[in-house]
Amino acid sequence: MAKNSSKNNSSAQLSETAEKTSSWRSAFVLMRIPFSVFLMPVFWFALSNAGDFEAWDAFWVFIIIHVFLYPASNGYNSYFDKDEESVGGLKSPPPVNDELFKLVMIFDGLAVFGAWLISPLFSMMALVYTMVSKAYSIDKIRLKQYPVISTTVVTVFQGAFTYGMVLIGLDEPIGETQMMYAAISTFLISGSYPLTQIYQHKEDEERGDKTLSMMLGIKGTFIFSAIMFSVGFAGLMICYFFEDRFTDMILMGLASLPIAYYFTRWMYLSWQDEDHVNHRNTMNMNAIASLSLSATFIVLMFIHHYGG
Repeated sequence: MAKNSSKNNSSAQLSETAEKTSSWRSAFVLMRIPFSVFLMPVFWFALSNAGDFEAWDAFWVFIIIHVFLYPASNGYNSYFDKDEESVGGLKSPPPVNDELFKLVMIFDGLAVFGAWLISPLFSMMALVYTMVSKAYSIDKIRLKQYPVISTTVVTVFQGAFTYGMVLIGLDEPIGETQMMYAAISTFLISGSYPLTQIYQHKEDEERGDKTLSMMLGIKGTFIFSAIMFSVGFAGLMICYFFEDRFTDMILMGLASLPIAYYFTRWMYLSWQDEDHVNHRNTMNMNAIASLSLSATFIVLMFIHHYGG
């Protein structure tokens, strides 16, 4: 009997350990670290416009923002949204658990502490970002239920604020030109952000949220995004022109071609049949835009810093 009892206890402990491990694994998945790839263009955009900087410093700024700060924001949003259908970066999200909240706090702490090792101002900006991202998601405030406010907050913080945060992390001065580029990054984010909501109207409505995409409708979302993308690209070209950065203009024009093609085709198909408004096409749009812009800004960074 004693042996059987011991075996049962061991089995129970193994089962509990396996369940705990599975919970932490699910929590890590819900942090959606790969989804940070879609937000990389702002980082590379800032680097392409920065002066001299140390590669090691840029590496740590990247880790703090894209490995800790963004995933913590993603995880916190998932914790309160409890998505059952496809969400950015995850086709089939696992169930939310308490370990997710703990992991978010760990990542937030690492982001703020790591940023402090670079500079107090950088750390303060990281802290502000975490607080704003929580106001976006938490049920007591839930900025997500206010379409215009939430869109403004997200696009400014993922755009201009992050652009400035990268420069602060690199100890770069922020003058008038850099402020223009920061504003342009907000317009570019404004072009992509509503598209991440376009396939979630039903689930957002069930939660009581009202996103900008819901307010605009499917056609209105595409039109709004087209305008924001156009303003952002036009502003970028104008800035490059007045700085005599003609090579940059050519490369950016080439980078815009796959983005414009996929966006226009997706918009046309979606207006004909709303079944094309789905998670897969949204993620494809994000991937094409992110990778095209990131690759171009990386090339520009190397041209400006290592091209002689």
